[in-house]
Amino acid sequence: MKNTLQKNNVKSDQSKHQLMILIGETVLIGIVVGLSSLFLGLLLEYVEQLFLGYEETVRQPAPTGTVPVRRLFSVFIGSVIAAVIWWFLRTKTKPTVGITKALSGEKMPFWQTILHVMTQIFYVGTGGSVGRELAPREAGAMLAQKVASAFEKLNLPQLSSDDRKLLIASAAGAGFAGIYIAPITGMFFCTEILLKKMTVRTVAVSLSMSTIAMLIGSIAKGFKPYYLVGDAKLSVATLLVVLVIAPLCGIAGALFRKLCQWAEKNQTRKNNILWQLPAMGLTTGLISIIFPEVMGNGRSLAQVAINSAGFLSVSLLLLGALTKMVVTVLTIRFGAAGGTLTPAIAIGSVLGAFIGSLLFYLVPGIPMWEVAILGAATLLAASQQAPLMALFMIFEICHLNYAMLLPLGLGVLISIVVSRKVLS
Repeated sequence: MKNTLQKNNVKSDQSKHQLMILIGETVLIGIVVGLSSLFLGLLLEYVEQLFLGYEETVRQPAPTGTVPVRRLFSVFIGSVIAAVIWWFLRTKTKPTVGITKALSGEKMPFWQTILHVMTQIFYVGTGGSVGRELAPREAGAMLAQKVASAFEKLNLPQLSSDDRKLLIASAAGAGFAGIYIAPITGMFFCTEILLKKMTVRTVAVSLSMSTIAMLIGSIAKGFKPYYLVGDAKLSVATLLVVLVIAPLCGIAGALFRKLCQWAEKNQTRKNNILWQLPAMGLTTGLISIIFPEVMGNGRSLAQVAINSAGFLSVSLLLLGALTKMVVTVLTIRFGAAGGTLTPAIAIGSVLGAFIGSLLFYLVPGIPMWEVAILGAATLLAASQQAPLMALFMIFEICHLNYAMLLPLGLGVLISIVVSRKVLS
């Protein structure tokens, strides 16, 4: 009896020590990842100023004031440099390891990951048509592995494999939170997409880490919205429009997901990247001469859709959204690494605005920005198969008020149901 009590006390003490270590690593990783996201954000600004001669802001998200030929040469030269670096990483060094493999126990090489991540940010900064959110997530996961490895070398109780996995997934979400100033989104990226498990422990660790990273990442830019929207007032008309937008964006989101999966599965990884990615960069640059919103991660296209008015202008934007989708998918197919969240938001914003303009005479009075945001959230949810992350991402990056919770929640629900029918 006495031995049993002693064993229980030892286990209890060990569990307390492991909890303290988990808390300590959560705080330390949150700080390190926040600094990483802050650096990547500043790097993006520097590249944009160097190559395109402009400062990206919420009111000026596209380099529309840059001389067209400079836009052309920016993304073309950027694609040549990025192609050489990715060719070198994929053929001459130890290959990089993605977040999914890292969660399975594979080690992410330090210098290769750093170069890979910085190349992603560099390419987006020059105008490459991919999302910038993959880079801070990969950097976060790698840094979490390094911090955890350093703790393991100390004479301390070891964390369980589940807790080590939780730290890596949380760091990936924190990387996103640090660059987009969206801690709840970072938490849901960890729990809903990576771990697919939502418990008190996973939420507490991931949300704490994302909040710390967000606070550090906000040092440079502060707490400003990523997209400018209006003030929402809940109406029955909004709910009626959702019933039309959500299923259509659910179908479009599922198709966009399939296209991106095809591009990643068949991605150019060896010598062909040296000519295919520059060719894609040249194509992007030529399009940017008349349509600069095709460049970058899609922020500018989404903002134009949010600000749009009238059927004619939105119809032209629909062509732009189709172009953005094709260019993004082919950019990934021809060798570029990058995210698809913000391109999905851009495409969804335009599709929502287009559908809203068609319904304007049946349901008058709906602001264009509202239907654009409804399209963004529902297409994002379908393309990522993550309704909660999509819902709260739109809330956080747009600084929406509570009036949009019901229509967005309903729209995301419908979109997920429809998209899963398409994907099944």
